[in-house]
Amino acid sequence: MLNVQPVTKEQFYEFALRPENRDRNFEYIAGEIVEVVSNSKSSTDGLSLTSEVRVYVKRNKLGRCTGADGGYSVSGEDYIPDGAFMSYARQPVQPSVAYNPLAPDLAIEMLSPGNTKDEMTHKIGNYMAADTVVWVGNPETKIIDVYVPGQPVKRLRVGDVLEGGDVLPGFRLAIADIFED
Repeated sequence: MLNVQPVTKEQFYEFALRPENRDRNFEYIAGEIVEVVSNSKSSTDGLSLTSEVRVYVKRNKLGRCTGADGGYSVSGEDYIPDGAFMSYARQPVQPSVAYNPLAPDLAIEMLSPGNTKDEMTHKIGNYMAADTVVWVGNPETKIIDVYVPGQPVKRLRVGDVLEGGDVLPGFRLAIADIFED
């Protein structure tokens, strides 16, 4: 984390949009500025899953996807998931702002060494409160945890198939096809 004292959302935006921060990504979590830093494995696996979702979404004209630099406001905080899907039904026109004011329909989060359990639990809780489905991948264990508001967490391993459920009807992807060796 980059600050010791809590900051306001306005202070967060002022900091994140400074010219010297142009090539850096930040999240606003519980009043703190958190720099988003991944590693090549998490980035590769996140891109793999997001790419499959994007192809499906585009082919079926369901909405749009963002990658690991697309920000969203979620329950009063600002997150940059590794990938996300927003349906045309919820947002016909994509805004041109740093952080989309609407939470995505689907957020994809790939764990990296910098993520803490408390941080991820907090973020998942906020996604759930915003009615966002979350797929949390762990590149080390090759597991995807599926969080759907109002339902128990579903853990998928190599050999299982990830399904899009209500958010991406008909989407199916083998867990083995997500993770690089």
